[in-house]
Amino acid sequence: MLLLVLCAMVGLSFIQVLYDDFRMLREWGAGLNDVVRYVAITVPSFLTLVLPLSILVSLLFVLGKLHRANEFTALRAAGVGLARITAPIWVMGLAMCGLSYWLNTDVVPRSVEESQQWRDALSFRQQAKSASRDRVGAVFSVGFDNPAAKRTWFFNRYSQFTNRAYGVSVSLLDDQRRETVRILSSEAYFDVRQGWVFERGRELTFDPATGEQLTSVPFEQRVEPTFREDPKLMLLIDRKPSALSLPQLQRLVDYFALGNNDKGTPYAVRYHRLISDTAGPLIVIAIAIPFAMAGVRVNPVVGVSKSLGLFVLYYLFMITASALATKHLLSPQTAAWLPNGGMILLALWFFVRMR
Repeated sequence: MLLLVLCAMVGLSFIQVLYDDFRMLREWGAGLNDVVRYVAITVPSFLTLVLPLSILVSLLFVLGKLHRANEFTALRAAGVGLARITAPIWVMGLAMCGLSYWLNTDVVPRSVEESQQWRDALSFRQQAKSASRDRVGAVFSVGFDNPAAKRTWFFNRYSQFTNRAYGVSVSLLDDQRRETVRILSSEAYFDVRQGWVFERGRELTFDPATGEQLTSVPFEQRVEPTFREDPKLMLLIDRKPSALSLPQLQRLVDYFALGNNDKGTPYAVRYHRLISDTAGPLIVIAIAIPFAMAGVRVNPVVGVSKSLGLFVLYYLFMITASALATKHLLSPQTAAWLPNGGMILLALWFFVRMR
C-alpha cells in the first residue's frame, strides 16, 4: 500500500511539474528529450514532501482495515500489548527516517541543483539566439558584502553564460568600514587558481578620514589572488529559501552568520527544517496509530479525519514558528524543531489515553 500511494503521489508531482514548467520549456525551444530529462531530474526533489503523506495515508488504510476486521480486539484479548502490536510499524518508521535523511542530504540537493542547471541551460540556449553573449543569463544589480575580508562588491550585471561580471566596483574598507581603495573595471571574472581578474579598469584611493580621492591609476588587467569570493555564492543572495538545496542553504547560513546579518534567518529556518524533517515519518506514525486503533465503537473514518486534521495542524505550527523566527522571537533551530516536538508531545498524550 505504501508503494502504491507513493507512486500516486509521485505521479501527482509529475503532473505538477508539467503544469508549472511545460509552457516555459516550450517557449525555450525544448524538445521531447529535453522535457523528459528535465522532469526526470526535477521529480525526485518532491520525494521528501510526499514521503510523510504517503506513509500517513497507507498507514491509516492498513490500520483502518485491521480495525474493521476486529484484529486489534483479538490481539488485545490474547494479551498482546500495544508496543508489540506496533513494533513493526516503528521499525519501518526508523527505516523511513534513514531514507528521509538520505533524500534530504543527497538525492534532493542533486535534483534541485541539476534542475536549476538544466533550466538555465535551456534558457541560455534560447537567449543566445537573440541577445549578445554578455547578456545571456544576466543577473542585474548584484551586490555582495564580505565583512570578514573587508570588501564590498557590486556588478551592473553578471552573465551566467560567460561567467563574467560587467560594470564591476569593489571597495576595500578599513576596520571602521571606511573606504580606502576602490577598483573599477569594465569586466572581471573569477579563476580558481588566480583569484579575481579585472580588465580595463582603474584603481582609486581615498583618505578614509575625509573621503577625499587621492589617486586614480588606470590598468589594462589586474589580478588579485587574495580575492576569493565565489560568484556562485553572490548569485544565491535574495533567492527564495524554498528554491535552494541543503548545501546552498548551508553556504548562505554560514555567510550571513559571519556578518551577524538578520537577513539569513529565513535561510537558517529552512536549513534546520530540512534536517528536522528526517523525523517526519516517526511523527506521522505517532499521529496515525492512536486514531486508527481507536475502540471498536468508534468509526475508523473519525480517526482518519482527526489524524489528517493533526497533520494540517502540524503545518500551521510550522508556518507560525517560521514567522516567529523571522521576527526574532525564536531562534532558527527552535523554529525548525518546535512543531515536531509539539506534535510528539501531543501524540504521546494520545498514546497514554489509549486503553
